[in-house]
Parts: sequence; C-alpha cells; structure tokens
Amino acid sequence: MKIFCRAPLILLALSISIPAYAKNIVSITYNGQEKCINSNGVPSHKIGNFPTKGNPHRFKPQNIKFCFSLNPKKLSKASDRARVSGVTLTGIPIRPSTADWYDPNSRRGHSKNSSSGWKLEAITPEKKLFGLDANNAHVDKRGLYHYHGVNRNLFSKGSTKIGYAADGFEIHYLSEIRSSYQLKSGSRKTMPFGRHDGTYKQDYIFVKGSGNLDECNGMILKGKYVYFATDKFPFFPRCHWGRISKDFLRP
Repeated sequence: MKIFCRAPLILLALSISIPAYAKNIVSITYNGQEKCINSNGVPSHKIGNFPTKGNPHRFKPQNIKFCFSLNPKKLSKASDRARVSGVTLTGIPIRPSTADWYDPNSRRGHSKNSSSGWKLEAITPEKKLFGLDANNAHVDKRGLYHYHGVNRNLFSKGSTKIGYAADGFEIHYLSEIRSSYQLKSGSRKTMPFGRHDGTYKQDYIFVKGSGNLDECNGMILKGKYVYFATDKFPFFPRCHWGRISKDFLRP
C-alpha cells in the first residue's frame, strides 16, 4: 500500500528562500511492520534566507527516509540514544538538541568537546542561537533543514498530530499541555557559572507533576501513549520509551 500526498507551498514573490522549482514532496509507505516517511527535505513553508547570522550553511533538498514501528511498545526503561528525535508528517527531521558544548578554549565559546558537561540549547527563554529562523529551524552543514522547536506550520486543521517519534509513537501538540521540566534555581557551580537561565540543557530539571508530561514529554491521550511538542523545554521528546529505529540513530 502506498499513499502519496503533496503539502501546499505558497510562493511569496521574490522573498521566498526555497528555489521556485522546489516543493514539499512526501510519501508514506509500509514495509512489513514498519511505516516509512519519505521526503525531499523541502518544508511546506517559507524558510530563513540561509546562510544567516549564526548559521553559515545553505539549504539543499535531500533524499530522506525514516522508518519506524507500526505498533510501538512502551518499555520499562527510556533511552536517549536517538540522534533525531522524530520526523514531521511533511518529512522534516525533528532535532531539538544540539551537538555543541560550552568550551572556554574555543573562539566561539562552544565546540563538539563535551568535557565541560554543559550542552548548549538552540532555544532559550531569552534568545535563539545557531541562526534559527522564524520556524525554530535551521540547516546543518549538509544543507538539511530541521526543527528545534514548534511552529504554526506543523499544525493541521482538525488534528493535533504533527509527526512520529523515533520509536513510532505519535507526536502531538496541544497548547494547554505543559512539560514537567523546570529551570533549576540558583547558579551553576562550575564554568561557565552564571544563573541557570536555559542556555544549557543542564540548566533544567525534571519535576514530576509540575506539568502534564513525563520525562520523555509523553502521556496517555485518548487511551494511547503519545509524545507532545511543547512551547517550552524540552520542545520535543528527547528520550523514547520504545525501540528506536536505526534510521534515527544515524548522524
């Protein structure tokens, strides 16, 4: 069984940064016990004019395929192994985390060296880093466009589902749903010091019951377990309760 759909693309005179020939092309296929989302990596909306300040890379269409379980099972222990958290219904990767850590020896102040133990966030309560556009997304060195946070273009009329996680559970969005992560009080005890302001992942702590969701940003919705995208940290699930598909483990 094969289902093809094309999400609409609105061209806005000369201001749009997606080439005129490029449209969001996405298909859903089934392979045994797996569902696969295939796309050309072109979103269904206008994107930032990359390269931008903080992001030197140019957007390029891609050949994307993410397969995941049709019938995910919730295990007893969560995993944070996934390099890609999920994929949208339009075939765009979801990657809320970053690969950069605080590094006082780097000219930029951050690098891929994790020895400091402080991992940078792309979206903080006060600002955005790494040249994110108005959709809380940007491109990596391969030109791959991906989301770090939610935006209105992910929502479809009449449905709360926006995509699938790396283990096959659905990802939904409801504005009234809140994560259970909170900023820690006080200040960091090691470099880079300063107050816990959300610049780093380690500025947050999970406080059970402070929101609607568990540590992987999930809960039961209409009788089944799903993950949620949230307006605040962690934005998307950063751990998964089910078996993670190998397609989400690749860099």
